[in-house]
Amino acid sequence: MRFFIQFSYFGKQYHGWQRQPNAITVQEVLEKAMSTILNQTIVLTGAGRTDAGVHAKQMYAHFDIESLEIKNLEYKLNSYLPDDIAVQKIVAVKEDAHARFNATARTYEYWIRQQKDPFATDAAHYVKQPLDIAAMNTAAKILLTEEDFECFSKSNTDVYTYLCAITKAEWTQNNENLVFTITANRFLRNMVRAIVGTLLEVGKGKLTVKDVNTIIKSKDRANAGVSVPAKGLYLTQVLYPKAIVE
Repeated sequence: MRFFIQFSYFGKQYHGWQRQPNAITVQEVLEKAMSTILNQTIVLTGAGRTDAGVHAKQMYAHFDIESLEIKNLEYKLNSYLPDDIAVQKIVAVKEDAHARFNATARTYEYWIRQQKDPFATDAAHYVKQPLDIAAMNTAAKILLTEEDFECFSKSNTDVYTYLCAITKAEWTQNNENLVFTITANRFLRNMVRAIVGTLLEVGKGKLTVKDVNTIIKSKDRANAGVSVPAKGLYLTQVLYPKAIVE
């Protein structure tokens, strides 16, 4: 039988989602907890990877098991897991459902604080300079009209294509946080952090909206802005077709 597990994590202590040989990751910790409680080896396939220090409000993975009848499994997992990882639900899905390949859209948020806040040190990126949010939103709209985002991809990344379909890219003020929300069918490594870094240059007046268009057309990572810190980035939603649920 195949199941989807929905979970969230605060990524400060982890070297991303995907298992690494010499660093602790969310996948390693969650697989260990599940294998211990279920008394068998559990291998998780995630909806994607998040880089070191990135957080996830909603993440999915799938796993296979002959049967799953443990009562209050989510509660038992949460009791075993560290405080920075939480399981929301486990649901049966069709045998061919895939957490990564069946995802139709992913949404990220990037949080910025413009006032120094000791309680947000690990949760948001502090930018003290004044920002022209209107200009940043105008530049963000360009992303909706493009499809090749090689200029925002981490260098020397082994990917089959740099094409992504972005359906939302917007800056909003959410209480103390200035939030950039972006939705696409897929994302390249480091893509969101590079986009945010570039749009912040527009907000500071160091780049124009036209410059952003030129940067995208160049397909050169060296022309885009620096990547902002991982601590402000959150995977907030992964969408799937309803048809994959049993």
